[in-house]
Amino acid sequence: MKNFAARVAGLATLALAALPIAALSTAAHAQGAERVHVADLNLASAAGKATFEQRVDSAARHLCRDERRLEVNAACQAAVRSEANEKASANMQMASRI
Repeated sequence: MKNFAARVAGLATLALAALPIAALSTAAHAQGAERVHVADLNLASAAGKATFEQRVDSAARHLCRDERRLEVNAACQAAVRSEANEKASANMQMASRI
């Protein structure tokens, strides 16, 4: 069972190798897409998840940096985090089916 879990984690890591992150605000769309690289992470571990969250936070700050209004900036960053987590979950589920 551990071998199977390791395989699933490995496949999930490959599936998430280049997770594109796009913010939902106008300012972020004007900036384009940001990528959060996860090929080097084990998202099944606490350390891997923490590193993933740090990278997503960095991408969110980068994408939303031009938004001056605090509430809009916060909403932009929340949208980026939400989209990143949704895509990561979807890719993990897809990899677990393989």
